[in-house]
Amino acid sequence: MATRTFLSLATRLATSVPGCPQPVIVQYVRDAAIEVCERTLSWRYMQPIIRVTPGVYEYPYTNPTGSEVHAFLTATINGEHLEPVTLEQLAGMYPDWPSTAVDKRADPRLICQIDPDNFVIAPIPDDSKVYDIKMIVALKPLRDSTGMDKTVFDELEDTIMHGALQHLLVLPDKHWSDRELAAYHSKQYLYKTTERRARANIGAARATMTVKMRPFA
Repeated sequence: MATRTFLSLATRLATSVPGCPQPVIVQYVRDAAIEVCERTLSWRYMQPIIRVTPGVYEYPYTNPTGSEVHAFLTATINGEHLEPVTLEQLAGMYPDWPSTAVDKRADPRLICQIDPDNFVIAPIPDDSKVYDIKMIVALKPLRDSTGMDKTVFDELEDTIMHGALQHLLVLPDKHWSDRELAAYHSKQYLYKTTERRARANIGAARATMTVKMRPFA
């Protein structure tokens, strides 16, 4: 996976904020990249297969350096769907989770993100078979990262640029400040993030989004 630095966008932005120190531009590019990834879920990554250990319910993600998980998009265990739930929903369905009792263990059916580095499954896995989890997640850069996946960055470059400029141009007491221009970039940023999120949802095949009824029980 090739990486592109946030610094690589600084030259393009420098003409819009003349005199702005390069480290400041890079900081706002990084902040915009994080926000764009959060809003669009465009940085998608297939996790290496995770082999489940009997009796163990919490597992770490394995991400590219400089990134963390914002959300998981798909998750299966041995080819069966893992239902994403909140921690409150998990506790409602399994009030004694995580119980250490062996007779409480079973095939995992639920998955829940605890933090950007770890997720949990429920019920706690038993030892009746080998369990393998496959997962596709949405990533975002860390606050101290210097870059992100080049393919994704290239695709989101204009959106990230507008996101950075809408904030750089309203920094107080700077000779490059321009609230009118900042408002323009803010509108462009909103438009492009909305369009990118829709593109991520629909996909490159231009498929039509549909709604599927789910049974109550």
